[in-house]
Formats: sequence, structure tokens, C-alpha cells
Amino acid sequence: MYTGIVAGAFPISRLERKPGLLSFAVALSPALREDLAIGASVGLDGVCMTVTQVEGDQVAFDAMQQTLSLTTLGGLREGDLVNVERSAKQGAEIGGHLISGHIDATGELRERVVSENNLSLVFSVPQSLLKYCFTKGFIGLHGCSLTLADVDKAAATLTVCLIPETLRRTNLGHLKEGDRVNLEVDRQTQVIVDTVERVLAERLPG
Repeated sequence: MYTGIVAGAFPISRLERKPGLLSFAVALSPALREDLAIGASVGLDGVCMTVTQVEGDQVAFDAMQQTLSLTTLGGLREGDLVNVERSAKQGAEIGGHLISGHIDATGELRERVVSENNLSLVFSVPQSLLKYCFTKGFIGLHGCSLTLADVDKAAATLTVCLIPETLRRTNLGHLKEGDRVNLEVDRQTQVIVDTVERVLAERLPG
């Protein structure tokens, strides 16, 4: 489980593609490596990954075919920056919202709207996820807990606004139009929406 408060964006230092598997390493800071052991969970661009090796500042991971198919990790290259968050500890402050690290889908950056002190990003998202997206609600984008500034269900897009601190700490500011991001809807919202739909379906005649 994660809080959606990304610790920083760190480079892919080594990458090896195998049939149905991607093995790679990320160069992490000393603070993020503290007490980090093989088998620990780390969020990478919002994907919950298991540590397979720790050697110096190099922390290694394996992504299986399902992960490669459902997320953006399959397109990683050496030197790419990934958002990193250690799993939340019991009693930790939840500065964002709870994120599971289980990606629902990917979205495509449609537009960058630059203003003096922030950046607005407009993403296209699958229609199936729009019922869980509400203006002022939460969304996880590449592991970042963000507030939805706008949801356009007709256009199947959502908009988020990034403050300078988010641009400094994450890789979202480096996105170009056409790039894809990992999406995770707010689980509490998803449970509420699905429960209401199920109750209404049971009560109303078909």
C-alpha cells in the first residue's frame, strides 16, 4: 500500500529484456535504500514491484508479461526516470490517498497547458474508468496522488494541475503529448460506485 506521495524520480540504470520478462535496476538514494531488503515492495510509476536484488545504490526488479502488457513499464529504456515510493509504514501520514499499486489502465497525454506557476495536463482515459472519476476526486497517475481538476465524460478526458513541487519531485513534467501514464482510480470511490450500481440493479426490474 502507498500514499501517492512520490519520494522522487530516479533513473533506470540497467535493463534486460527476456521472453515474457523485463529485468531492470533503478539507482536509488541512500534514504530510499534504508532497511530495503529483497522481497520488499516499492512503487515504480505507480506499479507495485518486488525488490529482487540490492547492490550498492542499484535496486533490481523483475516485471512479468502481465505487468508489461497492462502498464507503461514495458516501454522503459535505460536513463528513463521512474517515480519511486517506498511502501507505507503503519502509522505513516497519508498526505495523498491510499494507492494499491495495482494499475487499472493506461491513459494518453492529450494536451499540456502551461501557465506561469503550474502545468495542467489533459489525459484521455478508457470509458470504463470514467464512472469512478469526479471533479475534486482523487486519481493515481504514475503513482502520484492527484486531485482531478476536471472530468469531461463526453470527451473521455480528465485534467490535473501540477504545482512546482510536483514538477520538481516527479517525472510528470517530462511527459510529452502522446506519452502514456499508469492510471489507478480511487479504490474507495470504486467500491461506492460499484455497490450503488449493484443495489440499483437488484432493486429495479430488468
